[in-house]
Amino acid sequence: MTRYQTIVLFIILAGAWGSAFMAIKAGLAYIPPVLFAALRYDIAGILMLGYALRKTNQPVPRTRAGWASVGAGATLIFAGYHALLFIGETDPAVTSAAAAVIVSFSPMLTTGLARVFLPAERLTFIGFFGVVLGLIGVIILSSPDPQNIVARGAIAKLLIFTAATAFALGSVLTRRLDASLPIETMEAWSMLGGAALMHIISFLLGESFTAIEWTTEAILALAYLALVASALGFLIYFRLLKRLGAIEINLVSYVAPVFAALAGWVFLDEIPTIATVIGFIVIFAGFVLLKRDAIRSELPQIRQVLTQL
Repeated sequence: MTRYQTIVLFIILAGAWGSAFMAIKAGLAYIPPVLFAALRYDIAGILMLGYALRKTNQPVPRTRAGWASVGAGATLIFAGYHALLFIGETDPAVTSAAAAVIVSFSPMLTTGLARVFLPAERLTFIGFFGVVLGLIGVIILSSPDPQNIVARGAIAKLLIFTAATAFALGSVLTRRLDASLPIETMEAWSMLGGAALMHIISFLLGESFTAIEWTTEAILALAYLALVASALGFLIYFRLLKRLGAIEINLVSYVAPVFAALAGWVFLDEIPTIATVIGFIVIFAGFVLLKRDAIRSELPQIRQVLTQL
């Protein structure tokens, strides 16, 4: 995979996950939250298992390390993150802006956890400053009400923060275990395991299939989340996790709000504000600091291309 292919995949992933916020909000109006997340990964997991059966010679993990990696992904990245996030977002006091800010702590959490589990992926001081700058950009972009962030919906916001922590820990542990499983196999079994856990949680919470309203909007939201944000999105995510490492790939949570804002502009007529533009610029500055060495190495080629135009 070339550097440019990595960039393209990263942007596609950010677009898929950023635009998914609209689908989540739409679906939650018709489907109970944890059951919604479980159905999403029922569909995505079955599709990915079929894909793994066709594309790999190891559609089922064969080692203890392989199942440990699947267990970490199923418990933390899928069940833990999505169940807590979906429950938290059902609280009317939690706006999309507030949720975006909380979820965007994931790269910071990943950086801290990587110091314990992945010493080779520790950031330099300038790199850490880039992560902080990206978080500031997300806060500016989201323009949350300070009183809303800290006052109302405290339990729901704690759940979302715990969700971000689960995702960060799952990313780090999956990277550390490195069971050398085919990505398709890892993704399929992690999704199915996570879906099974969420069905259990859904049952314990008293959610029921009879509460689902199968409207066109609900079906489209579920289909988009299962096919684009989940099956395609996590296929890209696990591929990039191996290439970039846990810290850099989780920076996608900084870029996703950019695409969420653009999707809101295109589909919901939400006009970008000055804060939106400033947020874009600050996030970009954070990425420049993080990837300064890679950018510096590419400058000679860029100059050569420009001189030929």
